[in-house]
Amino acid sequence: MKGERGSNTMNITDVRVRKIAKEGKMKAVVSITLDDEFVVHDIKVIEGEKGLFIAMPSRKATDGEYRDIAHPINSQTRDRIQGLILEKYQELLAAEEAEEVEEAVAE
Repeated sequence: MKGERGSNTMNITDVRVRKIAKEGKMKAVVSITLDDEFVVHDIKVIEGEKGLFIAMPSRKATDGEYRDIAHPINSQTRDRIQGLILEKYQELLAAEEAEEVEEAVAE
């Protein structure tokens, strides 16, 4: 059965962010669930020269280059995934900051 590409909208139904504690450019590792049916693990939140961005899961090929294992087909989908992931990451940072303030006030 041949359908029109992009006719069904993919929904990101869950985003799980694991913040990286150590110093460095990688700030978090993320898993997303698509349509409550498919999970993509090991999406990285990276601090670049122009701010935060995501790097899709990749594997080192025999020629030494890294190649994405899974990735969006178009820039609109990448932008939508990146926007949602970075929003969740910022929420996590804000929640941690609020928790630290509460602990400092309690002392």
